[in-house]
Amino acid sequence: MKVSYQWLQEYLDLDVAPQDLAEKIARTSVDINDVYSLSDGLKKIVVGEVVKCENHPDSDHLHVCQVDVGEEEPIQIVCGAPNVQEGKKVIVALHGARIADNQKIKRGKIRGVESNGMLCALQEIGFSDKIAPKDYEDGIYFLPDDAKNGDPVFKYLGMDDTIIDTDVTPNRGDMLSIYGNVNDIAAFYGLKSHFKEVAIKEEGAEKTADLLQAEIADTKIAPTYKLRVIKGVKIAESPLWLQIRLWNSGIRPVNNVVDVTNYILLKYGQPLHSYDYDQLSGNNFGVRHANEGEKFVTLDEDEQTLKANDIVVTVDDQPVALAGTMGGEGTAVSDDTTTVALEAAIFDPVMVRKQARRLDLHSESSMRFERGINPATVETALNEAAEMIKELAGGTITAGIVTGSEAPAVDTPIKLSLAKINHVLGTSLTMEQVTDIFDRLAFAYTVDDDDQLTVIAPARRWDISLAADLYEEIARIYGYDNLPSTLPTMTRNRGGLTPRQRFIRASRHDLEGMGLTQAISYSLTTVEKAKQFQIKPLAEPMKLDFPMSSDHVATRMNIVSGLLNDIAYNVARNVDNVALYEEGRIFLPMGDERPVEQEHLAAAVTGQMVANSWNKKDQPVDFFQLKGIVERYLKNMGIAGKITYVPTSDRPEMHPGRTADIMVDDQLVGFIGQVHPQTAKEYKIPETYVFELNLELLLAAPKIENEYTPISKYPSITRDIALLVDDVENATIVEAIKQKGGAYLKDIHLFDVYAGSHLPAGKKSLAYTLTYQDDKGTLTEDQVNTAFDKVTAYLQDKVDAEIR
Repeated sequence: MKVSYQWLQEYLDLDVAPQDLAEKIARTSVDINDVYSLSDGLKKIVVGEVVKCENHPDSDHLHVCQVDVGEEEPIQIVCGAPNVQEGKKVIVALHGARIADNQKIKRGKIRGVESNGMLCALQEIGFSDKIAPKDYEDGIYFLPDDAKNGDPVFKYLGMDDTIIDTDVTPNRGDMLSIYGNVNDIAAFYGLKSHFKEVAIKEEGAEKTADLLQAEIADTKIAPTYKLRVIKGVKIAESPLWLQIRLWNSGIRPVNNVVDVTNYILLKYGQPLHSYDYDQLSGNNFGVRHANEGEKFVTLDEDEQTLKANDIVVTVDDQPVALAGTMGGEGTAVSDDTTTVALEAAIFDPVMVRKQARRLDLHSESSMRFERGINPATVETALNEAAEMIKELAGGTITAGIVTGSEAPAVDTPIKLSLAKINHVLGTSLTMEQVTDIFDRLAFAYTVDDDDQLTVIAPARRWDISLAADLYEEIARIYGYDNLPSTLPTMTRNRGGLTPRQRFIRASRHDLEGMGLTQAISYSLTTVEKAKQFQIKPLAEPMKLDFPMSSDHVATRMNIVSGLLNDIAYNVARNVDNVALYEEGRIFLPMGDERPVEQEHLAAAVTGQMVANSWNKKDQPVDFFQLKGIVERYLKNMGIAGKITYVPTSDRPEMHPGRTADIMVDDQLVGFIGQVHPQTAKEYKIPETYVFELNLELLLAAPKIENEYTPISKYPSITRDIALLVDDVENATIVEAIKQKGGAYLKDIHLFDVYAGSHLPAGKKSLAYTLTYQDDKGTLTEDQVNTAFDKVTAYLQDKVDAEIR
């Protein structure tokens, strides 16, 4: 809620700065979104009077105005507003002024005519279209006739006020009103409230009951429902003070009747609705559930199709409003309205919330109905609104209130123990201190003995029903900062990370060390994306019953799809080189009430991992670069099993010729490869390579313990071998060399691959360097030759290699 500091000052003797007050509210009551003034960032904007207005000689829509801004001579300003006219007080931005969006106004010429400033609409000095009055939306704004020429405009428009924008939690619905804010601020500052209620001064002879009836068949959906009638009103623009109250609270002024209902809503937190009495189809009001498929046109001129759970206000069983949400087009107050039927009610909060959400018709009224209404002020608000309408629009208030239902304002007695209060809060409060807090809160109480008291929680604080609620009230009014700080009593344990935590943290550090950046994606996604890129595919993900949006309806069963969304976001903003990883949980439905949660690690890379330079050409990422990252990661994590990469074409989202399953001792732990071009097109990304690993399996896999191996001081000997082979995998050849390489074989390096016209069809040439080294002595040629000959013979036999 946007709370006006000046409005608070009408009811409280505040001597604290608005910023300090906001901080106190944040530490005591509810969160604060912002503290601001509409004049922030604006300067040299003053009151002016148009003393002369002529058409521009070279334009059919511009006007040349002479404007009195309190100086010796009027200044000349060229203005294009269609409503500019002589004799009106206007908003003038002088030469050098700063207006909305930090725009600076300069002296210049417009079509050859000198202009020394600007005549402004409200939007041009920071008002949003949402709150600027409609009467001036196509032109400049007129100030009151008593505005003094040359004065800053801010005080005339309420722009010198400070607005405290509170973020009200669902349990503190009472803070969605000036009344609630005044009560709370008075309590924590120990002030006396001067809150004023306006009673009806005079009622006419005609009875309201002769004009209207109200029958509420189901009091669950409308616990309280009351009506009044004001006859002989004249619809007009509200006085400026009322408009200021509204637009400073984020509400657009409409007319004197509608503005009064919105003013009362802000003051008491009680939504009201006004009907044009003469447009009603009858005089018998009711509240009922809508009929399934029933049509209704709301004030915004949209036709709504209603459900059986919706609730409507009816007249002679015909809908005239969506209860607690929005009125109907046919009965709205218009310029021709002369008789107003005024409604004040309490509607079922759950039904209002579901209705407003389903129809996307959230409003200031629905927000308050959802969080609760003070039953003690329903009639007070109705009477004050009727009196204000009479004062501002004329007319006569008919005698009495028509009541269809009325929920009593029930106060809640709660017994407290002083000893228990101090035990819970860790304080040493006396009974006098506790009762002083309840005096400041204006809660009635009786002290039963030295330890016991009974506190009456008033109906205006419907969030209080238990002793624990009152403990919280005592703590926040006493001051959270004043509560003693103590350390909990506990046994001493040695701190540290569990093996699982160490493994996961090391995984992140390792990938970051290899040039990848951590990303955090949503755990919720679409059903289609949840089913993609699974290590072991499952049929369907777990779906939410009430998703917040169509993009977040199911729990993820992979991490890659979220990373591809991140890559698409970056690529759309001209970031071509993206290397991301994410470590997080996926959720696999296995038939139980809760899904099985697994820790996974995934990465997605597109573009180049290393930037080009004067001596290095572009090198886009490929399968083998990403495979190198996975190999290094698994080695650094100490995975002891045999790691193999098995080509697969069974993953529809992956390129069939550039994808492999990752196996550890014949157990599938993940996959790696290129995203299928069609899938990449759907995600709107370029060529991208990904991998995903199941960390649960890697955590359970045997590990190589860290051990020191001294570097040999003896020289190494290398042998090169070139093989002509059929379509044989490099891994098969490497494994064969290892089997016969002997104890001195230290390294196998593939340094050349050739397949071309100079070789027989279906053949390729692979060249390897084999490195031999003895840790305890110098190798001889005979030792190396003997081992190398065994390798050569075994390759000829095992893979039918031709030694070149």
